[in-house]
Amino acid sequence: MPLIRSLVQSPFLDFIGAILVFGVSYFLSFHETIYYKGEIIFNIPFEQLFGYVKQGAYPLGIFSIIGAVFSMLATRFTGKQKNVGNILGAVTTVNSGANDFMFGNASAIITYPLTFLIFTFAIKRWAGGEKIKKIDKKYFLIIVLSIIFGFGLVYLGAYLFGGRTESYFLIIVSFTFGISLGANICNALKYNQTWLSWIVYNGFQLIKNIVIGNFANVIKYIFYLFNAIITQLDWNINGDIRNETSIA
Repeated sequence: MPLIRSLVQSPFLDFIGAILVFGVSYFLSFHETIYYKGEIIFNIPFEQLFGYVKQGAYPLGIFSIIGAVFSMLATRFTGKQKNVGNILGAVTTVNSGANDFMFGNASAIITYPLTFLIFTFAIKRWAGGEKIKKIDKKYFLIIVLSIIFGFGLVYLGAYLFGGRTESYFLIIVSFTFGISLGANICNALKYNQTWLSWIVYNGFQLIKNIVIGNFANVIKYIFYLFNAIITQLDWNINGDIRNETSIA
């Protein structure tokens, strides 16, 4: 399906995705959020922001937006089967982990270093010429164990380091982390059904934001879901992009 491959490889969609993520984050005033003296403070007027930074505040919102934009680009480049996507993913994991910890997810101390290691594993595998492969028993084992492992790590992190411990919060974080963990491992091994996990993940996030009425995020996750669907079709139907290069 040449149309699907052209959409996945389109630099125009890279630009649209980055602008969309930035626009949604700006609309929600994430840039006005700081971490100051152990607390998150929202709605700091932009003209006062750097005054707080000079006093030792961490510009949590600005770094969150930067991380979100580069995370989108990492997703797009990975879908294009370019190793730079894994490299960007590893870099943004450090930023995202720090931000997530400040937002109350104490288990980020455990979960994000693991995600970083998986990205470095992916970088090495892809640099060695990893090609898209069909799913096997190992694929299903990875998905199941990742979700179980995700719950275990998140609850362990909450027990050891505190932070937010509401049941609904821990369940959501555990489930989403477990799905992303399995997806990242399957990405490193380049399974053709890798993006199915991201379809589930983004679908879950889309429904959640519709329910809570966060329609700015609804727009963002519609794009994420669309991107995951077309990439899943591309990897599953069109296969490895190296085949096209070798034929050409």
